[in-house]
Order: sequence, then C-alpha cells, then structure tokens
Amino acid sequence: MNGAQSLFKALVDAGIDTCFANPGTSEMQLVYEMGLTDDMRPILCLEENIVTGAADGYGRMAGKPALTLLHVGSGFANGIANLQNAGRANTPMVNVVGANATYHQYRFPEHEMVGGRVIDLARVVSHWTREARSASDLAVIGAAAARYATMGAGKICTVIAPTDCHWDPSAGTPVNEHPISSPRVSPETVQEAADRLQSGRKTVLLLGGPALRDDELEIVGRIAAKTGAQIMAETTPGRFARGAGRIHVPIVKYLLEMSLPQFREVDQVILVGALNPVATFAYQGMPLSKIPEHCVVWTLATTDHDIPAALNDLAVAVGAGVETTERVRRVEPKPPAGELTVEAIGQSMSLLMPDDTILVDEAITASSQLFEETRHARRHDYLLAPSGGAIGNGLPLALGAAVACPDRKVVGLQGDGSGMYTPQALWSIARENCDVTVVVLRNDDYGILNLELARVAQKGPTDKMLSMLKLDRPSIDWVGLSEGIGVQAVSVATAEDFHTQFEQAMGQRGPRLIEARVSQDLQPAIDMIRSKAK
Repeated sequence: MNGAQSLFKALVDAGIDTCFANPGTSEMQLVYEMGLTDDMRPILCLEENIVTGAADGYGRMAGKPALTLLHVGSGFANGIANLQNAGRANTPMVNVVGANATYHQYRFPEHEMVGGRVIDLARVVSHWTREARSASDLAVIGAAAARYATMGAGKICTVIAPTDCHWDPSAGTPVNEHPISSPRVSPETVQEAADRLQSGRKTVLLLGGPALRDDELEIVGRIAAKTGAQIMAETTPGRFARGAGRIHVPIVKYLLEMSLPQFREVDQVILVGALNPVATFAYQGMPLSKIPEHCVVWTLATTDHDIPAALNDLAVAVGAGVETTERVRRVEPKPPAGELTVEAIGQSMSLLMPDDTILVDEAITASSQLFEETRHARRHDYLLAPSGGAIGNGLPLALGAAVACPDRKVVGLQGDGSGMYTPQALWSIARENCDVTVVVLRNDDYGILNLELARVAQKGPTDKMLSMLKLDRPSIDWVGLSEGIGVQAVSVATAEDFHTQFEQAMGQRGPRLIEARVSQDLQPAIDMIRSKAK
C-alpha cells in the first residue's frame, strides 16, 4: 500500500465519501488512486473557490466533512475566500493540498511557496494544519484530520501532502478511533445561566451554530416560554431552521443603524453558539458593538461546546415544560403582479417553495427583505452564503448542499455582482445534474457598495465614483452565460413571468437559472445612512 492508498482508506474509514476537486500536476497519484477507490465520489470543480465553497455547503447540510483536493499553494490561495466563510459557519472540512516532493523542496528552496510554505498559508484559514513527512505519516495525519474536523460544531483541517508521500510505500492505515467528543458546559455555568434567565431582567438568548437547528430550537423555545426570554439569531447563520411550524426567531440586522434599536431595551444577552454581535466594519463616529453599553453580554456555550447537551441541561435547570414560544404560521400570499420587485420575488418564493427546501442566500442588498418575505414559507433550511463576509459563495454553496441532500430542492438567491466571482459552479451543477434553481437578482449594480459609499460621500457620489459600482457597461447576460455551460436559463422582468417560471422550476428536477431583472429602490436606505452619518 502506498501513501495515497492509505490516506484514502483512512478518510473512508472515518466516513468521508465525497471529494470536491481541482487537481493539478502534484495530485496525479491521488487522482489515480481515487479513481480506483469505490467509496470516494469525486466531483470536479473548475476553480478552487468553488471547491472550498461546495465543501462548505456539503458540510453544513451533511453534518460531516467533505474532502477537498487542491493544487499546491496557488490553488489553495484561490480557495481561501470561501474557507473564510466556511470557518465562520463552523463547517467540518478536510483539505488535502498537494506539494512538491520533500526532497525537491529542500534542494530547490526557491519553490518553497509551491511546496514547503503552504503550511503557513493554510494556518490562516484552518483550525488544524499538518504537513506529511513520509507516506506512513500521510495516513496518520489524514485520520487525525478527519477526527478533529467533527469536534464541536465543525473544524477546517488541512493536510499538506508532498508528492513522494503519495507514491512511497506506507506502513498502512491506522485503526480509526471515535470522533473527538465536544466538551460539555459545566453545571456551574448552566446554573448561572438559569439564574440570569430567572432574574427578571430583559434577556435575549442570541443563537448561532448548532443552536439554530430544528431540534435545538425546540429546546430554546421551551426555555424562552418558561423564562420570558427573547430569542434572536446571529447576523451570519451558517444553517438556520425556518418556516411554518418552527420556532420564530428574528435575526440581528446587518446594518448597524437597524441593529442598534433591536437591543435598546435589553438588559442582558446570553450567547449560545454565537459571537458578540459587532459591526462588520468600523465606521467613523459610529459604535463598534451592536449591543448598548448598559447591556451585559455573557456566554453559555461556544461552538466548541456540546451545544445540544448545554441546552438540555439549561431546560432542566429552569424547569422548562413542553410549551414553547411563538411558532411560525403558514401564510400563503396572493400571486404577485406588475413590477418585478424584491417583495414580489419573495412572495412567489414563499408561496411556491416545497417543504424542506434548502434556501441559499447571497442576494446581498435584497437579502434582508427576502428573509422577511419567506418567514411564513413552508419549512426550510436557510444558509447564508457570505457567512464570513467573502462574497462569491452562493453558487458553490448551492452545489455542495445539493450533493449532500439530493432528495431536496435547492434554491439559490444570487446577486449579479457576487455571482460573477464563481459562475463556473454552474458547470459543476449541470455536470452533476443537481436539483438547483438559481435566481439571479440582476440590477446591474454593486448595490451594497452604494450603501457603504453613502457613509463617506458627504456631497453625494460623482459619476466617477459610481463607475466603480455599476455593472452595466456591458450588462451581464446571465442567460447566455448559464446556457453556455449547461444550465437551462430564462430572463424575466415582470412579477407574473417570474411567478410562472419559478413555479415551473419548483415542479421539475434538475438545474435551472432564472435571471430576474429586478426593480430595487435603495434610496430610503441610503437616506437613512446619510442621516445617521450627520
């Protein structure tokens, strides 16, 4: 058995059976051995940010890591943006990155970025990183990576694999051990949380990570019903159980101007798998925290803890019964008509999405309104694509989610600007015949940057400024682009046409793209930001 064979056996023994790949010269032995391995499914992606983004979507929905196969330092660097998103979403993932042979690195140090220094690059966006020094070492590291990736809510683990470690003889595959267990929250911490909830102070349970899954939300709903606490979700949820019959959970708004009022009357915030809510960027004259100074922030559990156990323990400590807080009611809006607005798109989606849809959101400036419009839709899982702030994850995330859950409909809400970061994902979606419907909200604009520019353009934007935000010279032909790489597409400009096309897409399987030439008025939001900036 050579190193590549022992590595794949270690990963398969650990339950990893799907590989998103963009291999190069240094990974050919791995490609060869994977081709002889019945238990590992390879999925080719045309760019590395699609590889890492698809593995992110897979891990969020499958609850276990996918494998990525990347080509040396340059290939890994291409995938870093979506590794940033995956890390913030606490996605389990194992990366295998090829490198020059160990003896090649030592003799020719000018190639160190292609080989030996990849490990320094990987550490920036990985929770755990190791470089193999021998073929036998490669299997041991692979087994360790697979174990550590499933700790807590999920970890990104990166294995650097020099080529001689692929083909040299290996001592074999180590015996697979049980996954690393997540530490439990101490009884003292649980009791303090219970005391805080029963103190009479106005409290928010701020949820993130596994706390936003369906079963965990049921427990949170019981705790809130017993204690009177308010429930909220963090701004960047990796996976969020929503829709009819589920516990109603509002989200912390992205814009600081909108989020600050959400906590104005709150005395304390208890974090459960969420980070302290702060502004994504610093703004001149604006606070950094979305929490007012009078409000106490306290942590029950991080994503490294066993969150389900912590919530169960807390439910016992407060004496929670079977009653829960408000559940979402199913409301069916009328089919929209007239101008194709964000509201109209959301109404059609709320009416037509089937049960257990996976909704992938990279609609950017339309996200907040579409999130509200789909509140009363049938039950679904919501995945925020740019969870770590890097755009270009929507299409890859939809690909990975569809591979993980082939029996569920995936709907991708995609901004036209951010979609151009990774449009090649459509090719992989077509190749794998994924049941994905992509809705591109085309406004020929980097809309989010218009909002941000309003913070600094005190005299209003000039044509030169706006030229860096517009996507209309030339406009992007999403229908031509999509059909050119194998995904059936159509363009619509009215609410009626969108409703008809979306209904057809929901009634059939397979990949489809709808270019929605949406009418969106951002001026009220721009005016609000300018008024606050003054």
